Amino acid sequence: MNKNTPFAREGYPFIAFSLGLTLLLALSAWKLCSIVLVIPAVISLLLTGFVLYFFRNPERTPPADERAVVAPADGTVIVVERVPETPLKCEALKISIFMSVFNVHVNRVPFNGTVLETNYECGKFYDARDGRASCENERNGIVLETDRGVRMAFVQIAGLIARRIVSYPRVGDRLIRGERYGLIRFGSRVDVYLPADAAPEVKLGDTTVAGETVLARIG
Repeated sequence: MNKNTPFAREGYPFIAFSLGLTLLLALSAWKLCSIVLVIPAVISLLLTGFVLYFFRNPERTPPADERAVVAPADGTVIVVERVPETPLKCEALKISIFMSVFNVHVNRVPFNGTVLETNYECGKFYDARDGRASCENERNGIVLETDRGVRMAFVQIAGLIARRIVSYPRVGDRLIRGERYGLIRFGSRVDVYLPADAAPEVKLGDTTVAGETVLARIG
């Protein structure tokens, strides 16, 4: 589950390929004394740097407040509203976080609890900021029940160029707030659904840090 690794394991094939291509082009340019090959070698080196940056996997420290629901993703808050139709099958506070290709894409658990339900759905690939993304894009949702019986849900949603959602938890798993639970590749969003009476502590346009930024507090 990407614990204590500087880069997410899902990125290893991409890292290996880009590094290998860079070395091949650089050696070819050197051996053949070819200026022509230097340009693609430099481009490949820049691509390698981007791949390493994209799959970075930093450590995070959750807040001490045990009532705090933390952000599951790095990114920008694009939705804060109460909605009637949700994975919880009741009205809920919805907070959505958009991840650009420059954000860390390792996702983290918002709160301690037990997985009651997981649900993967194939779908379209609208821009993750599009309102239709929540219900029409490819997505994977988890419904979690806390020790106090409070239910919440968090949904990974593929974006315009994202084509791969990774989620480790299974029904019955015990999850710990702030631990890594999945990843979405190349631009996406995560929707969080909390009890309708929860008071949000973020607003539109706020920047979030997965595992650290407090979205709301629940009893």
